[in-house]
Amino acid sequence: MNSADRLQQIQEYYFSKKLREVRGLVALGKPIINMGIGSPDLQPPKEVITAIQEAVLEEGAHKYQGYQGLPEFRNAVADFYKNNYGVSVSSENEILPLMGSKEGILHISLAFLNKGDKVLIPNPGYPTYTSVTNLVEAIPVFYNLKNENNWEPDFEAIELQDLSEVKIMWVNYPHMPTGAKVSAELFEKLIAFGKKHHILIVNDNPYSFVLNENPLSILSVGGAKSTALELNSLSKSFNMAGWRVGMLLGKKEFLDEVLKVKTQMDSGMFYGIQKGAIAALKIGLAQSEVQGSDWFQKMDSIYKQRRKLIWKIADTLNCSYDKTSSGMFVWAKLPEGISSESMVDDLLYNKDIFIAPGTIFGSQGEGYIRFSLCVPEDKIKEAFDRL
Repeated sequence: MNSADRLQQIQEYYFSKKLREVRGLVALGKPIINMGIGSPDLQPPKEVITAIQEAVLEEGAHKYQGYQGLPEFRNAVADFYKNNYGVSVSSENEILPLMGSKEGILHISLAFLNKGDKVLIPNPGYPTYTSVTNLVEAIPVFYNLKNENNWEPDFEAIELQDLSEVKIMWVNYPHMPTGAKVSAELFEKLIAFGKKHHILIVNDNPYSFVLNENPLSILSVGGAKSTALELNSLSKSFNMAGWRVGMLLGKKEFLDEVLKVKTQMDSGMFYGIQKGAIAALKIGLAQSEVQGSDWFQKMDSIYKQRRKLIWKIADTLNCSYDKTSSGMFVWAKLPEGISSESMVDDLLYNKDIFIAPGTIFGSQGEGYIRFSLCVPEDKIKEAFDRL
């Protein structure tokens, strides 16, 4: 049986393949330190664990759940957005729970793209934007992000192209993999650009509360809902990556189209997971009101310590980096003449250290490597000692 033609346009996800290789090296006795993956190693808040433990014992907890999630969950998202971003969204019809924001990338693409439509994708950027675009037989159109422009889109360069067939523009701020922060002015430019060219702007926003003192939502821009959607998740901000809790926010008419796709793909989010997510969002709500929780500060203090140690590794490798960046990675520029892949292979095979090459995020990532902060301090120190 031959595979579908659409699979000729994609490959197995880099980390899926590379981690299989890493596991093989570990099986051979290699003491690999994995500094490549952004999977939080810290525990979620204890209230979250308690909430799911109690929820699984409730009557009806193990039944199918509603496609739009529990009203209590949507209310918690609405409160979180109002208090942390200053954004008002209707819990009734402007919030759609997702099994992680990665699911949302596929659902949005299936809802709004036809074969041959074009999609603006950041370079460097999250590889799933490209693979999903190819899966639905749309056409990726890459827009280059550059360090000298603070990893922001060059709108003048983009507008030199024919944009008449572009239906979606993916943006991701705070940016992954570079850690570039976002300003209200950039979000305003993106909304104006979307309205001008009738393009749906989708901001993927999971890193707002990691080493970022000024969380922003693209929906805070006046009139944004007419041309924008936002994805968010609890994976990074509350150490719940394996729970697969995400959400899509935007106007009812957009979400109704996505819901048509979603209802064919799953049968609702597990009740206990939603109750745990509610507990997490309430902790974030108390944080914004400067009472009760100091969750985000606690996490940031740990990541800051880890980041300082990783900077030492980057210094030893003669890399440069931005000390003001946000998110849970260090994006480091290699010395001139050293390729991303060669550095990654040298560290893996000669030092038993795995990091991510910048090239997996696009051609603009050549000459860069990415370190994850999701590594305990003792392991980072051990990696440093191996150099």
